[in-house]
Amino acid sequence: MSDAEELARLRSGIDSVDAEVLRLLSQRAGFAHRIGEIKHGNIYRPEREAQVLRRLVESNPGPLPDGAVHLIFREIMSACLALEQPLRIAFLGPEGTFSESAARKHFGSAPTLIPCSAIDDAFRAVESGNADYAVVPVENTTEGAIGHTLDLLLTLPLQICGEVSLRIHQNLLSKTDSLASVKRLYSHSQSLAQCHEWLNRNFAQLPRVPVASNAEAARMAAEDMESCAIAGEAAANLYGLNILAANIEDDPNNTTRFLVLATHDAGPSGHDKTSFVCSAQNKPGAVHDLLTPLAENGVSMSKFESRPARGFRDDLWAYVFYVDIEGHRQDAKVAAALKGLSERAGFMKMLGSYPDSGV
Repeated sequence: MSDAEELARLRSGIDSVDAEVLRLLSQRAGFAHRIGEIKHGNIYRPEREAQVLRRLVESNPGPLPDGAVHLIFREIMSACLALEQPLRIAFLGPEGTFSESAARKHFGSAPTLIPCSAIDDAFRAVESGNADYAVVPVENTTEGAIGHTLDLLLTLPLQICGEVSLRIHQNLLSKTDSLASVKRLYSHSQSLAQCHEWLNRNFAQLPRVPVASNAEAARMAAEDMESCAIAGEAAANLYGLNILAANIEDDPNNTTRFLVLATHDAGPSGHDKTSFVCSAQNKPGAVHDLLTPLAENGVSMSKFESRPARGFRDDLWAYVFYVDIEGHRQDAKVAAALKGLSERAGFMKMLGSYPDSGV
């Protein structure tokens, strides 16, 4: 068989597979439609989607990498859900931010994305019913916790129903092809900190101007030929900027964790986290005593972070503790640990149980 004949045979095979894939996708959409008719309400189930994606990745025979399988089926589920329940997702904007990338990674491309000018606005969009979910940053491997997000979790009624971990690649962007005439650098303060050493080595004398977001920095650089910006690839594409230096973050594993917020948390998926915030009683050994129920019930703690109560309590030096533990609050040992902890805490607020992103 000649190469031309082999190519024709292979392309005919691809056409047949494509037709079968389309038929099966339509069948899947029909199942999703019927589920929507039966449930008559919220059909988005974070725990169910997490279970499906894990199962598919675990059974992936190749040659497609696991990430590609996850992405493809994420989009399939996103499109099927949109047939029954179009979602509105608030995120820390404007367009082109890493928060938008995180929202698309978690929900796919079907939902309507609503950019918000501040983290507060994303919270309140869900609280007021103007959005179904919000995606907000909570911590970065280089710069630590986003304090304002933690403060809002303490004071507002939303719950965590999911999390997204996004590898952050920072790029030096400009409208020009060269940095010879550049006189200023725009970026968010977090990104400036994440690229601090690289900037010191390469552009120590270039004035750094903090702005509200990386996307805003890119927008300003697009209008100012004597400037550059640090932002992601999405912002470069959105504002037509040249990438003059790629991946300039100091830590090659630089990752930001985002929370998915709603008026509800998620059911058990089999691989979950539970988050809560609490305070210790004012007595010697109170913090050790507070955490003892976790050890007694064999519950692992993955995060323990203290933060000033910021007016939540009258004591000027009062602190609260943000805690992540492994397992769902409905798991027997987790429920027992939380019950014991609540009896010893001065204050305790559940922030939600949700599927572990695995990162």
